[in-house]
Amino acid sequence: MCRSPDAAAWLALAALAASATAYAQFDANGMKLGDPERRVGERFPNAHCQPLQWKSRAADRRCDDSRAHVAGLEVRITAYLKDDAVQALDLRFQTSQVERFTKLVTEQFGRPPVEKRTEKARLLQWKKNGEQALLTTEPGERRATLLVWRGNFNDEIYEVR
Repeated sequence: MCRSPDAAAWLALAALAASATAYAQFDANGMKLGDPERRVGERFPNAHCQPLQWKSRAADRRCDDSRAHVAGLEVRITAYLKDDAVQALDLRFQTSQVERFTKLVTEQFGRPPVEKRTEKARLLQWKKNGEQALLTTEPGERRATLLVWRGNFNDEIYEVR
């Protein structure tokens, strides 16, 4: 057992770093779920924000950027907001980038995804600390989608009220 004050400090620092990783959230260029709309503009200056065109409990605004970059990869991104807080991030990108996005999400969520295959799509799903990510690819399609959200956003966004 080590009794030196320096060793104790290093152990405490290591424990703090480990706990920070355990609660890490998915982020797109430093923008995370829960961030305010102004953060969307800071991280994606070309994003166009507007009221959602339908009534939904999941969101009341959306911000779209058709030529963004996340982790050095070109994406189209939509941030969905409710009460000035990001509720979900929807990233669309070339299917040739699927493996790079899989690695990115796995690094941030810290565990390999659950994979499901249907006749129409391959789905990779991550869950951590109340957040979920779903990467969807469809055979023959040029684009893949990564949706990151909390709660039941995915079930409610297109449920018109």
